[in-house]
Amino acid sequence: MVKSLSMTSSLVPEKPILVSPSLASTIGLEEATMLSILDDLSQHREGREREGYRWLEIDQESVSRHMPFWNDYDVQRVSRSLRDKGVLLLASAPYSSSRVLHFAFNERLRLSAAAGEPGAQVHNVLTPGATLIPPHWQPSAETLARIAQHNIPPEFVREQLPEFVTYWRESGESHRSWGSKFLQQILRKWREHETFLGSRDRESGITTQWRPSHDALEVLIRHANISRAFVEDAIPEFVLYWRERGDKSRTWNSKFIQHVRRQWARFTSALEHDSEPRRIPENWQPSKDVYDVLGLANIELEFARQLLPEFVLFWRDSNKLQTSWNTKFLQHVKYHWAKRHALNPAHLSPQGQTHAGQQAPNQARSTRDRSLIEDLTDRSWAV
Repeated sequence: MVKSLSMTSSLVPEKPILVSPSLASTIGLEEATMLSILDDLSQHREGREREGYRWLEIDQESVSRHMPFWNDYDVQRVSRSLRDKGVLLLASAPYSSSRVLHFAFNERLRLSAAAGEPGAQVHNVLTPGATLIPPHWQPSAETLARIAQHNIPPEFVREQLPEFVTYWRESGESHRSWGSKFLQQILRKWREHETFLGSRDRESGITTQWRPSHDALEVLIRHANISRAFVEDAIPEFVLYWRERGDKSRTWNSKFIQHVRRQWARFTSALEHDSEPRRIPENWQPSKDVYDVLGLANIELEFARQLLPEFVLFWRDSNKLQTSWNTKFLQHVKYHWAKRHALNPAHLSPQGQTHAGQQAPNQARSTRDRSLIEDLTDRSWAV
């Protein structure tokens, strides 16, 4: 038998505020808290219909009683945030001066009648805070930012939008936060997508011949707009790292996608790309960002530093110009890392020759002979 316990603890002296976690993750915790309070107050107050909306007015005494944890400027700030997010309509002056909240939930009153019942009365029906999805609905910048925190490509998000809007318009349902609903659907769809990529691999250790699936390459190249050459260059280092760890997995493709994304994000946002080509300086040093990218690739930084003197000497002697020596050096280190561990870089052919005739890694040659020249030639992603 379950007994009903009265709330006698001094730690919980009054009725708690109920806040939806999904709504808070979409519009913010403070905004979701105020919306919950206003929703509760609207259930016990008479509103006034105007221009299709139900307007309510709450004075300072009521605000202070139900929101004692905020001062006047906090109330003004949070209510304005709800207005800016399209959740509330405000008709009062700023709260810090007016001490009044005159608001309406951003939803129009709907007429409904019991279908098929003679003489059924038509009356207003309102679910506070809920609206039908507009035909051209778009997620807010905040919703997109929350989705981006999960490393989901923007292209993937855009592909889901038409289906989302069409489904909910046809359903005729109303919701308080379409941004929250969209976030939930995107996370679910992305989990299904990554599960599909990973399900194609049995749980096993990674082999030296491993390559990402066609679907994984599509996600990186077509959806994330990452250079194919950049993706190919990441394969040897990825294989080496996980072979040395000896881990087993059924989601190598998903792991590889995250591996490349982290590097590409750092590469595109931080590496130097000068607008004018220039000759490499005699005392040139790669930027810290280069070493950051190499660290994400699990390449030993000391190994990269050992390659630096010969790299500078070669390009000084060649007298060639480049727009970004950081990019050129990054490609050079990645190539030699794979070569050192006898893992064929992507541009090595089955016959053991590179795209420019360079010998395969297991054929020992000095780095000062013909192989170095071909080793340092341009790659499409390094221009």
